[in-house]
This record gives sequence, C-alpha cells and structure tokens, in this order.
Amino acid sequence: MKKNTFLISTTLILVCSCFINLLAQNSPIGTMKIIEGSGSFQIKGGIGHENDTITVFYHKPKNFTSKSKILMVIPGSGRNGDSYRDSWIKTSEKHCVLILSPAYAKKDYSYLGYHLGGVAKDRDIKDAFTFVKNSNQVIMDEEKAIFEYNDDARQWIYPDFDRIFNLVKKTIQSQQKKYDMFGHSAGGQILHRFVLMHPNSKADRILASNAGSYTLPDMETNYPCGIKNVNHLDLKKAFKKRLVLFLGELDNANENGGILLRSKTTDKQGLHRLARGKYFYHYGLKNSKDHKNKFNWTLKVIPNVGHNQRKMAKAAAVYLYKNDL
Repeated sequence: MKKNTFLISTTLILVCSCFINLLAQNSPIGTMKIIEGSGSFQIKGGIGHENDTITVFYHKPKNFTSKSKILMVIPGSGRNGDSYRDSWIKTSEKHCVLILSPAYAKKDYSYLGYHLGGVAKDRDIKDAFTFVKNSNQVIMDEEKAIFEYNDDARQWIYPDFDRIFNLVKKTIQSQQKKYDMFGHSAGGQILHRFVLMHPNSKADRILASNAGSYTLPDMETNYPCGIKNVNHLDLKKAFKKRLVLFLGELDNANENGGILLRSKTTDKQGLHRLARGKYFYHYGLKNSKDHKNKFNWTLKVIPNVGHNQRKMAKAAAVYLYKNDL
C-alpha cells in the first residue's frame, strides 16, 4: 500500500512539474505589452533551453486590427532581430502587417542549435571549419564535422515559432489562424529545414531566402545534408507546405557577401547560393513526383539582387502583400 501511494505521489509530482514547465514556456518574461510602433518582449526558450531567453522584436502598425496579417521574420547568422524587424517597418505600415522577429542569442544557441535547428546535438565542432582568407567561404572538414542526431523533436527550435504566434495572438486578440514567414541567409536555412522537420505548424507562406546550404529530402545521406538518420518525418506533408525558394539572381559565384559553406557533400548542391537553391527545389520536385505526392513548393528568382536581406525583404513584401492594396 505504501509502495503504491509512493508511486502515485511521484507520478503526480512529475505531471505537475511538466505542466508548470509548459506554462512557463508559454508565458512571457515579465509583463508582455505589444503597443503601436516598435518594441520587444522576451520569452523563455523551449525544452532544453528553459534557462535561456528569446527576445522577440516587433512592429505593430498604426492601423492594426484583429484581422491584420502576421509575419514572422527569421534573422541570419547575426541573430539581429531588431535590424530584420526594421527592414519590414515600411511594409508593416503600408500593408498593416504585424512583424515579429525572434532573436536567438549566440551564447545560448550555437550553429547546431540555430542554423541546424537543434536537430543535431550540441557539441564543439569548431575545429572542423577553416575560413578562407579574403573570401566569404568557410571549408568544412567532413571527417571532423561529426553530427550526432537529436531524436527529441521537442528540443528543436521549430516549435518555438507556433509558440510565439499563439502567445502574440492571445495578447493582441488576433483573429488570424496562420502566419507568414520570411528568413534570409541562415534564416533561409532554418525555414527550409522547418518545413521538412515540422510540417504541422501554423505557418502559411514560408519564404526561405538565399540559404547557404540545404538539407535535401535525401534518404541516403545523413543530416544535415540529408535526412537518412532523422526519424518520424512526414515528407508528404512537407511537400504540401507553401514553401517558396526565394533566391537573388546575383547571389551567384560573383557574390562575396555573407558566409558560404563549402564541403565535398555540400558542393554537390552547387558552388553558390543561387545554384543550391535551385538544386534543392528540383530535388524536392523530383522526389514528390517519384512518390506521387502533391507539391506546393515554389521557386522565385528576384532579378538584380544578390545576398542582401533588405532588398530581398522589399521583394518579399511585394510577393506577399501586393494584392492587399
């Protein structure tokens, strides 16, 4: 009898603890206010990052209503959510769109935790990378870059995006059921992986812009270049998502901006971002056709733009909201 009582008590404690942690993760830090204009608020990190903080920079337009659309903007490797938010202020006011840009601090979210979404377990792999002088290229030694798969999808960053949306929706009493997304460079890496790894999200139109490297829906290659060692994926749903490969025409071999990853496996996708984005799109298209899956991905090349997030954001605003005027 005492043993049963102990087990019941222990179970209740565990359940209560999980419930309290869930409430904490779905609550802001301090008093959350989203007022007209630009500002920010903070939330706790997700599972595995409970002691870390995500700062969400926002812009709420003057004529915002409960029916206004919501756009989440994912920053590049600089994690500068404030700058990315600022690139969308004119669009926010012109088209009455609420802008949200989450910033993940480098001290809390490494390259594996941010660019690769936490799908690869955190470990020190800096010795696997060599920066090429006087260039934007970094060479990855694939023998040293050993990625250990993280099977706990709750620890990936992708659930954070719906969590932020739900919290904001409640705070501002929005009627929106979905949200749009734009991510440039490392943000583009995050968003195309988000589609593959977390296709059940509330995200609607997802613009992955100028990513430096891609995770292919390739069952013969391990993560991060493929998905051979990633469990429980639903490619059928991933191909149904409204993913847009949003590429700059000049983000090619002549582009020196940003950081471009080079390795034997990565280079099979192409030697520059434009080529790699096209390769990823066509690889997905062929995969979906081979398995007779519906394919909702789009390839959009923006003329006369290179690796420039502000110019790509301006083009993305036209692509997303030109019919709202």
